[in-house]
Order: sequence, then C-alpha cells, then structure tokens
Amino acid sequence: MTNQTPRLNTPYIISTQSQKEVTHNLALNMLDALVQSAAETSTLSIPPGSPVEGGLWLVAGGATGDWSGHDDELAQYMGGAWQFYPAFAGMAIWLKDEAVMAQYVAGTWQKGILQVNALKISGQQVVGAQQAAIGDSSGGATIDSEARTALNALLAVCRVHGLIAT
Repeated sequence: MTNQTPRLNTPYIISTQSQKEVTHNLALNMLDALVQSAAETSTLSIPPGSPVEGGLWLVAGGATGDWSGHDDELAQYMGGAWQFYPAFAGMAIWLKDEAVMAQYVAGTWQKGILQVNALKISGQQVVGAQQAAIGDSSGGATIDSEARTALNALLAVCRVHGLIAT
C-alpha cells in the first residue's frame, strides 16, 4: 500500500501511525489549496513580504528565496511556513489579480485560454469549429452580383457558427 493518494499526493493515515491528526490536518491543508483553487497572482518570483495565512500563489519562473526551486508550483502559506504543491496535467486555478483561469497543459501554465469544441449560451450554439475560408470576389462586370454572393457566403458561415439565426 502506498502512503499517499495517486493524483493529489495527499497523505494516507496508516493504521499503526501515531499522531494521526498531523497527517489528517496536512491532507486537509492540501485539499484547501488544490480544490477550487484561487491564487493571489502568478507574477511573483519571490514570496510576498506579509503573506496571509492560507494564502495561495502560483510561483513565477526564476523563483528565489523561500520559493527557490519551486517554479510553476502552488505555494501556500500555512502556520508560518510555505507548503508547495506541484502542478499536474489539467490542473486549473483562478488568478485573482488577472480575473482569468489558468490551466496546466503540456508542462506549462496557460492563462486566459479556454479550449472548447463549441460555445453554447442558453443551450444554443453560438461559436463552433472554424469553417473554411470564403474566397475574395474578383473581376466580373456586375459588381452588385459579386457583392451579394460574397455577403451571402459570409452570412451562411455566420449561421453555421451560430453567430446569427438561421
């Protein structure tokens, strides 16, 4: 049997262990940091001067001081000390100062990027996969006809995307 959970690495309480409350409290602190996470900022590479108890930061690259060696990890200030939690694929966190989500993808944090197959509002698709480009109209003796054709093609693509009603 392992001593921690496979994804969040929260510690298990072992049956023969003394002071089980220490392990339990550590696991609760980890869950407090990792579930529905919200970090103060992702721009600091040095710890803040007066961190708030329980505060959470996404450590920027080139970290120094107490954060040295913890780039791209979450740093939580608990009990007068820093606890660090490494990111894992798909981890998401709200960045309070930027008011955007950040997600850990392919070994890096992506800020403010939303990856979806479609966007629906009130059950109605308003944006979908990108459609083929519409060629520019050119030449011809009757310019109105070409303009109408190009506009109709543009309208058709907008309908496919759900940007306008059919």
